[in-house]
Amino acid sequence: MSSILTNNGAMVALETLRNINRDLTTVQSEISTGKKVSNAKDNAAIWAISTVMSTDVSSFQQISDSLTLGSSTVGVARSAAEQVTKVLQSVKSLVVSAQEANVDRTKIDTDIKALAAQVTSIVGAAQFNGLNLINGSATTDVKILASLDRDTAGVVTASTIDVDRVDLRAVAGGGLANLATLDVTTSDATRTTALTNIESLIKTSVDAAASFGSAQKRIGFQSEFVGTLVKSLKEGIGGLTDANMEEASARLQALQVQQQLGTQALSIANQAPQSLLSLFR
Repeated sequence: MSSILTNNGAMVALETLRNINRDLTTVQSEISTGKKVSNAKDNAAIWAISTVMSTDVSSFQQISDSLTLGSSTVGVARSAAEQVTKVLQSVKSLVVSAQEANVDRTKIDTDIKALAAQVTSIVGAAQFNGLNLINGSATTDVKILASLDRDTAGVVTASTIDVDRVDLRAVAGGGLANLATLDVTTSDATRTTALTNIESLIKTSVDAAASFGSAQKRIGFQSEFVGTLVKSLKEGIGGLTDANMEEASARLQALQVQQQLGTQALSIANQAPQSLLSLFR
């Protein structure tokens, strides 16, 4: 039955065209933003997950900078401890020479004091951005931010790499205090004591360098892990939210054709009541 009050064909064509236009708007948004989920309206659950993951990526990028700073700080301390060890080895050579009878122990003592001053100079300069791990100015461990751990409930806790400080000062109360009191001029007993003490001092500096080396190596491993983790998180976020541009392009072309056909169908449906006029001629 034909009717001039209700045009069923036009209503169907109009609804179809509305659906096509809605899909076309979605595809155009995907193409312009590059994302299939760009806001909470597109997909609330996926948007929430990707947003939390994006904040984690930003946090881990900051952690990467923290690890780089920490590695540099520990690296300075390690290099200084290694240099102190070399100086102490030179002192040991002098102490061993002083055990001989036919040597000028006064000159040897002068050289030892000069090397002790060099140790003090090394320890004083071994700082990075004001933080010195070997001058004994503080006793608390240095905590380097290493990660943010999120549990299933969404609670985030910070984990750190703790680096022990070492006192390598060659002054009273310092870890190398005996260096300033080495005596190779007074007697055979003091020279024997000096030999015993320098062995202990070298062990202290070697242990310090080894400790800092281990800490720096761990920081390096953690830094590599954080870099890999950030890459994986970005790939995961992309998989959740990025649009498939090849698919979007194909859908765009198909929808544009459907839009043209829908517009034409609506035009034809709107013209149908005009044919009723022929019945009244």
